[in-house]
Amino acid sequence: MRFDRFVEEALYGPLGFYTTGGRAGRHGDFLTAVDVGPLFGLVTARALDAWWREAGCPRPFVVVEGGAGRGQWCRMIRAAEPECGAALTWVAVERSEALAAEAATAADEVVAELPTSAHVVIANELLDNLPFRLLRRSPAGWDELFVVDGEPVWAECDEMPPFDAALGATVPWQQTAAAWVDEALATGAARVVCLDYGDTTETLAARPWQEWVRTYAAHGHGTDPWRSPGRQDITCEVAWDQLPGAPVVSTQADWLRRHGIDALVEEGRAVWQKRAHLGDLAAVAARSRVGEAAALTDPHGMGAFLVLEWH
Repeated sequence: MRFDRFVEEALYGPLGFYTTGGRAGRHGDFLTAVDVGPLFGLVTARALDAWWREAGCPRPFVVVEGGAGRGQWCRMIRAAEPECGAALTWVAVERSEALAAEAATAADEVVAELPTSAHVVIANELLDNLPFRLLRRSPAGWDELFVVDGEPVWAECDEMPPFDAALGATVPWQQTAAAWVDEALATGAARVVCLDYGDTTETLAARPWQEWVRTYAAHGHGTDPWRSPGRQDITCEVAWDQLPGAPVVSTQADWLRRHGIDALVEEGRAVWQKRAHLGDLAAVAARSRVGEAAALTDPHGMGAFLVLEWH
């Protein structure tokens, strides 16, 4: 089985990881920015308000979230009470029936595929979770990874990818991620925004593939991606130069600062200083913003993730 088809079955098939209960969150298998705390939702709400105003304050304001999981991002943004809140129609796209049922308690609509229209399409750590092919440059052209009886097998690739690499280098071919971006752009959205870890094809080719293909289970690293199908998440850093269009690329830290994370942290510090002697929930929540901001902007962690924006 070609590796991208193996990944599709291992993640989304009848016995796939997400089909049978794999998920993000503190009680799941891995953490994303959404799971760090409410600060990420506050900053995103500010971004949505800016985009709503740019669009002329439409009613409804349709925001589509790809790979919505259990709907936690939507809950956080609604709790932040954004200016656009009364106009906001949140459409969650989620393939897992179990996760979709949870997302339905937060979103206005839950669908399995991208709808045909939207004002904004957003996704957090979705593209890395879409099936990808693995290719290795050979003297004759390209070899491709297959999984046969649970073991990796390299065989001649029957297609020519739109990139090149040094002899012996391994690279991902992320056709599914590129197709998803095409569909998102086809909604007519004024803005498509994807947050994820990624790099260029050239840089990935210069690194061992085991660095950028990762597996996770129960908040730990898993085993080889072809082992234990359905029992671990399989991800791949996003080769953003393989995606259509010309996205504006920034780090997550820079993007969060552009949308006001520093001001929110200072606001939290002020509340903490005023209420620290009380030790109430408002004081504790304000104090936690500092730690959340540090995690979200860490240059050696989530802060180095990429934000890809198509305007």
